[in-house]
Amino acid sequence: MSNWTKENIPDMTGKRILITGGTSGLGRTETEILAGTGAEVIVAARNTDKGDDVVRSIREARPDAKIEMRQLDLASLASIESFAHRFTQDFDRLDVLINNAGVMVPPYGKTEDGFELQMGTNHFGTFALTGRLLPLLRQTPDSRVVVTSSMAHRQGDPDLSDLDWTERKYNAWQAYGDSKIANLLFTFELDRRLDGKGPRVIAAHPGWTATDLQRHSEVANLLNHVFAMKPEQGALSPLRAATDPTATSGEYYGPTKMGGMRGYPEHATAIPRANDRDLAAELWAVSTERTGVSYDLAA
Repeated sequence: MSNWTKENIPDMTGKRILITGGTSGLGRTETEILAGTGAEVIVAARNTDKGDDVVRSIREARPDAKIEMRQLDLASLASIESFAHRFTQDFDRLDVLINNAGVMVPPYGKTEDGFELQMGTNHFGTFALTGRLLPLLRQTPDSRVVVTSSMAHRQGDPDLSDLDWTERKYNAWQAYGDSKIANLLFTFELDRRLDGKGPRVIAAHPGWTATDLQRHSEVANLLNHVFAMKPEQGALSPLRAATDPTATSGEYYGPTKMGGMRGYPEHATAIPRANDRDLAAELWAVSTERTGVSYDLAA
């Protein structure tokens, strides 16, 4: 097919979409684009002031936009539980969950629950939120879950015995890669466990896109001027995963030109480690134990 762009997004009127981290970068771009498709868009953000600014800006540009902001901190299991409880009390359907929020190569730190910050936010937070919202997604016909990974998953090789880096010298880039391959292991494992019963679970990566996510890396910021796409381009992969009627569960979308750094969203290929079923099952067990979130996958 020809290059997939935002013009390929179908009319989303009547759909409810939840985007985590929708206040900057890819998330904000996805929010702005989806707000123009007729969908009801809910921005989940840690910073409520930034979230309110995004909502205000979009409403000024699109007075008919259906959009609201809700507070959520993916680095806090208590925040996730509280958010999901309120959400499921207030809404009777969720058509699309876009797991976009994340952190990239910060100095070593831990979440309030004791998880290494990147694995805790990017994977454990995503695992917990998706699990708590899964009943609502499953009662919504033709719903889907989007999980945002990265080219950095190629260096991922998580040590399940030391996910918090208490026994090893911390390597921020390795920890980031570990969290991003964890996103794919989770996506493919959830797809297998759902076994076609829905929702569709689809992964995406944005290629090399210039966003605030790279603020902790001087090298990434420098190379942005050479390789990076604008957020409007990078956002196309998760947008395709979220809206393309032909997308099937278990797929992975992303740019494929220049080693995956640039281009339009196509079917991307993950490294074999991301499809390791034994590792995925072990990570699932660890994630269930550490987050306290169990998935009810009964038909």
